[in-house]
Amino acid sequence: MTDSDGTPALSETELSALHEAELGVEWLQRAHGTLIEVHHATGHAMDHLHDAEATLREAGHTDLADQLRDELLSSGAIEDRWTYDLLETFESGILADMTAYERRVREELADGDRHITERRQEREWKSRARE
Repeated sequence: MTDSDGTPALSETELSALHEAELGVEWLQRAHGTLIEVHHATGHAMDHLHDAEATLREAGHTDLADQLRDELLSSGAIEDRWTYDLLETFESGILADMTAYERRVREELADGDRHITERRQEREWKSRARE
């Protein structure tokens, strides 16, 4: 069954649940973007530190250069994990799982339609503007 505008007819509770699932995935997508930023920023930092190693070695500070090469640059970002690994784990784990779940909720409640709450809000605001 659909409303007069062609969107699925949902109870307020169903509409709320669908909207919350959509928002949850959108926030995970934002988190994904933040992880990409962390990955890129860490990579740039490591490139600068790699350059510092070479410059320290050239300046005769081999102990400092060796510590940077042997202990720090090779250690990873978090508990010996590199940021690309964290990003891939996030993408193949919670992001993929929750995206699939949200898609299932949309399919079962709204025939796969997205942003039903926003469509209703848009319709109401346009209607108000015409009054």
